[in-house]
Amino acid sequence: MNKLLLIISLVGFYSFSQAMENWPRFRGNNGDGYAPCTIPSSWKKNSYRWSLPLSDEGHGSPSVWGNRVFVNSSTDQGKTRKILCVNAKDGTVEWTRSYPSQNHKTHRFNSFASSTPALDKENVYSIWGHATELKVSAHNHQGKLLWETDLGGVKGGHGFAVSPIVFEDRLIVPNDQEKGGGAHYALDCKTGEILWEVPRESKRLTYSTPCVFTGPNGKSELIFTNWWLGFTSLEPQTGKQLWELAVFGRPHSERAISSPIVAGDLVLGVCGFTTLDKHLVAIRPASVSKNGKAEEVWRLEETMPHIPSPLLSANRLYLWADNGVITCVRPKTGEKVWKARVEGVQDTYFGSPVLAGNTIFCVSAYGQVVAIADSEEFKQLGVTDLGEVCRSTPALSNGDFYLRTGERLICVKGK
Repeated sequence: MNKLLLIISLVGFYSFSQAMENWPRFRGNNGDGYAPCTIPSSWKKNSYRWSLPLSDEGHGSPSVWGNRVFVNSSTDQGKTRKILCVNAKDGTVEWTRSYPSQNHKTHRFNSFASSTPALDKENVYSIWGHATELKVSAHNHQGKLLWETDLGGVKGGHGFAVSPIVFEDRLIVPNDQEKGGGAHYALDCKTGEILWEVPRESKRLTYSTPCVFTGPNGKSELIFTNWWLGFTSLEPQTGKQLWELAVFGRPHSERAISSPIVAGDLVLGVCGFTTLDKHLVAIRPASVSKNGKAEEVWRLEETMPHIPSPLLSANRLYLWADNGVITCVRPKTGEKVWKARVEGVQDTYFGSPVLAGNTIFCVSAYGQVVAIADSEEFKQLGVTDLGEVCRSTPALSNGDFYLRTGERLICVKGK
């Protein structure tokens, strides 16, 4: 019996280790932004494992599986879309694949490649969208094109920036559009076949990446955020709506850009408008509430983020606002632990914070990488000024730190 338990423990540990080695979507495993590694709080030239110049445009974040780093990019003002695979150990380009696309209107801070690839053990999945096309592609890790599926056009003048996720054998593609329309999709990872499609009356183009909530009964649900619809839960296998709860403000138009995260028996989501209200709302899903209905547990609306996603670490929730003000609260209640502004970096933040071991990193829009302690009080540990635009979120994998700037893809050595 003891031998059996040892085997089970070793298998579990191996599976956990394998999962933590990879960063398979925007903000890593289920969007939690965490990896157990140690990264220097500030860098010098000898801190880099490698630095790869990028001639192509894109703000999408890197994803990592094993010894491969994947990013989306574009050239010719969006008329060519590209997928780039880089060796995680030495920064050499293993392969690129290019496909024709179309120029379209974007927000001045957006790009034609702002989506983050999703990965599984075999494939890399990328999506691009414009007025007449929403193209989803799957390549294996060696660069062979397996399939392409066109889900139709995307309405919205700010341009496309949605990232897919993988759930078991299906690729989940969110597609809330402007002024109604759009749909959420599940595609077969092997074939690209549409397994289900859920029409949406969203009213606003949405950029948030969904997360997966799994209750004590072991059943999982896909959680999406949207300004008009609020939180939506879908059954992953069928697309059936399990519940929906509208909780965000409706007096004026807002947009969900920040991605939801799971915090115990709660799901946390953000919505707002750049110069107006911003809301952080904690929801208890119907599957774990006492009355069998989804319910709002708490909310915060003072100096909340609009673009950066929340970050959870045990009993601390970090809310890194776009202007550099960080609010640390208790995830169960929203009770404030501390609130402080980043020192010496007067800038805006388009990327989301990540947690490497006991250190939190967030990168300003102009390339200042800020490190703070995961702590009961505010402790700024260091700032590294890269001197170039950065509108993406770091990836943590293989014990290292990967970051895509406007000019480079870099790898910082972990200890």
